Order: sequence, then structure tokens, then C-alpha cells
Amino acid sequence: MAIRQSWGKPRTIRKQNVVAFFLLGSTVTLQHEDQANLVDEHNKYNDIIQKDFIDVYFNLTLKTLMGLEWIQYFCPETTFVMKTDTDMFVNTIYLVDLLLQKKVTANFFTGFLKLNDSPIRNPKSKWYISKLEYPYDKYPPFCSGTGYVFSADVALKIMNVTSSVPFFKLEDVYVGLCLDKLKIPPQELHNKQTFFPVVVPFSVCKYRNIVTSHRVQPNNILLYWEAVERSENQEC
Repeated sequence: MAIRQSWGKPRTIRKQNVVAFFLLGSTVTLQHEDQANLVDEHNKYNDIIQKDFIDVYFNLTLKTLMGLEWIQYFCPETTFVMKTDTDMFVNTIYLVDLLLQKKVTANFFTGFLKLNDSPIRNPKSKWYISKLEYPYDKYPPFCSGTGYVFSADVALKIMNVTSSVPFFKLEDVYVGLCLDKLKIPPQELHNKQTFFPVVVPFSVCKYRNIVTSHRVQPNNILLYWEAVERSENQEC
């Protein structure tokens, strides 16, 4: 609910329409009553996209592809898309400003760039990847799954190459593998860091000049958003 009341609330920013949608799968314990409640919630807010797969961490790739497919069919006129998580603060005002300044509308992908990451080979790690899953020593460039932004044409292009890019359980790396196949390198949005895959200590001036901060509690998402919105015409 905090996202719906803050950065995810449908609004117009610099004459650009901004809306948020929530991507969901299902769970093995999902009861009929729970699903009925989800349907009621969607009927109220019209912002839930759901498909029949088990909603667990290592199915994030499926969830992201579901979102890309949905864009193709139901939101073909959009200019940019952002994929992010529910524990993120997103400054959509600053993001729109930066995208308008960038003046790109195609083959664009940005976020917190990971340009030299290697697979984690420690079996005890949550992100362990075996040699069988990925035999190479380095991943291609990708952006942290905590939040990345891309021009809408990239969604279709990624969907067109998924049949030739083997499934990979790390969603952000999988998207990077698709981008590598497409020869679309991720790039910086700004000459200063704006995407943070970690929590950023709050100050109004700091949060006015970032796009994302990670691990923000729902009550703080709302408080930070209200503070940033109130300060829009103030100097830092």
C-alpha cells in the first residue's frame, strides 16, 4: 500500500504519465480465499499482473519475462519501463527528469551497472551458480535487479531472443545475457551514481538526487516520498 500512496501512485510528471504495476505468481499454499482477495484488490486498483507459476526467488526470471510480455500486448505505446522491487524507494520525479535530459528512446538500458561480476561458486551462497549452470568466469555486463530502466523497444527485443538464451535463475544476469545477445550494452543514466542497490541514509537533498534506494521499510517509503515531494521547489 505504501508504494501505491507514494512513488507508485498514478500521476503525470513533466507531462509524462507514470503508472506502476505489481507482478505476481502463485504459491503452493495459496488458498482460494487468498486468490479471491487478490482479484478483489486488482478490481479496486487495476494494477496487478499475475501468471500461473510458483512465486519464489529463483523464478524472478519468469516473473520479469511475464512483465515484458505484458508490455508488448497491453502497453505498446509506453516510452520507458522500470523493473524494481517492493522494498525500494524510487524517485520517479528525478528519474523522469533524467530520462528527458538523456533524449534517448531506443536501445537504452540503465541502472546500477555491474560490469565485471563473476559467478559465485560457493555452494553455501544464496546466489551459488555451478559450472554446469554457467561455465564461464565472468558475466556479461548487467544491471542490479533492484532497479533498472529501459526503453520500451528493448522489452520486445529481449522477448525475441529468449528462445536462444537458455534460462538462468538469476533474473538480472539473465537479462544481461539477453542484452549481450542483442549487443545492447547497459549505460549510465547520469555522470553521478543515481541507482543504489543498498540503503541510502535519508536526507531530503540526497533523496531528491537519487533514483533508487534499497531495503526501505514501507512506512519510510511513504515518509521519504512525502518529504521529497514537499521539497520539490526548495533549494538544496
